[in-house]
Amino acid sequence: QVAIVVTDGRPQDGVQDVSARARAAGIEIFAIGVGRVDMGTLRQMASEPLDEHVDYVESYSVIEKLTHKFQEAFCVVSDLCATGDHDCQQVCVSTPGAYRCACRDGFSLNSDGKTCTACSGGLGSALDLVFLIDGSKSVRPENFELVKKFINQIVDSLEVSDRQAQVGLVQYSSSVRQEFPLGQFKNKKDIKAAVKKMSYMEKGTMTGQALKYLVDSSFSIINGARPGVPKVGIVFTDGRSQDYISDAAKKAKDSGFRMFAVGVGNAVEDELREIASEPVAEHYFYTADFRTISKIGKKLQMKICVEEDPCECKSIVKFQTKVEDLINSLQQ
Repeated sequence: QVAIVVTDGRPQDGVQDVSARARAAGIEIFAIGVGRVDMGTLRQMASEPLDEHVDYVESYSVIEKLTHKFQEAFCVVSDLCATGDHDCQQVCVSTPGAYRCACRDGFSLNSDGKTCTACSGGLGSALDLVFLIDGSKSVRPENFELVKKFINQIVDSLEVSDRQAQVGLVQYSSSVRQEFPLGQFKNKKDIKAAVKKMSYMEKGTMTGQALKYLVDSSFSIINGARPGVPKVGIVFTDGRSQDYISDAAKKAKDSGFRMFAVGVGNAVEDELREIASEPVAEHYFYTADFRTISKIGKKLQMKICVEEDPCECKSIVKFQTKVEDLINSLQQ
C-alpha cells in the first residue's frame, strides 16, 4: 500500500499524528512539494528514509520529471523503450531491465551512444548552423547558464569538421555581438569551451536587429559560410522584441535559411511563429520554464539534420516500405 501526497503549501491542520498512524499501518508515504511548500510538513508525512520519500519541484509544469523515479520504485520495467523512458534519437532496443540505442540504415551512432549522424564524409551531410541567443536582462544569470547548456546539447549531436557541420554563435540584447563566426572552431570540444566562456550582456531585447545581423553577416562568406551548404538559424528569446522583426524574419526565410524559434517564459508566441520556417509547427518551440529547455534540445537534435542528404532519404524510404509491408500483412 502506497500513498503519494502532492502539496504546494502549508497545511491548515495537523499531519504528524495521522501520518505516523498510516506508516505504522504499513502504508509507504511519498511526499512531493511544489513551489512555496513547507518542507518540514513533507518530512513529517513521508516514510523513512526521507531522502528517498521526499521530493521537490519548482512548479507543476516540471512535476513530470519525477515519473521515472516512481516507475522504478513501484514496478520492474521490462521494456523501457515501450514506456518512452529513453534518450535514443532514432531507435531504442530493449534488453532485460535496460536498453541500448541504435540508428536507422544510413546513419551511424555517435560517441554519446544516443544520437545519430547521417552518412558522414561528403558535403551531402554539411551544415552551417548559427545560434542567435537572447542575452537580455530578463533572462537572468542563472538561466543564461542553462541556455549555454542548451546550445552545447545541440552541438553534441553534430559531426563538426570543415566538410560537415560548422557552428557560429551570436548574442544580442540592446546591441548584437558575434561570439564566434562559422568555421572558427573545428571540433565540438573547442565550440563547447567557447560557449561556456560566453559572458552575459544583460540589457534589452532587440530581436529584429539581431535577425538583420544574421541575414546580413552571419551567413556571409566573409564570416565562414560555405556556398551551396544548407543554412540553419536557431533563435532563442525569453521576451517580446523591443524592435520590429517582420522584415528581417521574412528576409531570412526568403534567403533559404531554415529558421527555428525557441521561446521561454515571457516570449511572445506570435513572434516565434513569425520567425519560424514552414511548416511553423515543426520549427517553433515554447516552454514556460528554463529548466525544461533540454527537452526542446532533444527535439531540435532530430530536426536540424539536412533533409537533402540522400543517405537519409534512402533510409526513410526503406523504413516506410517496411511499415507498409507490416500493415499489408496485418490486413491479410
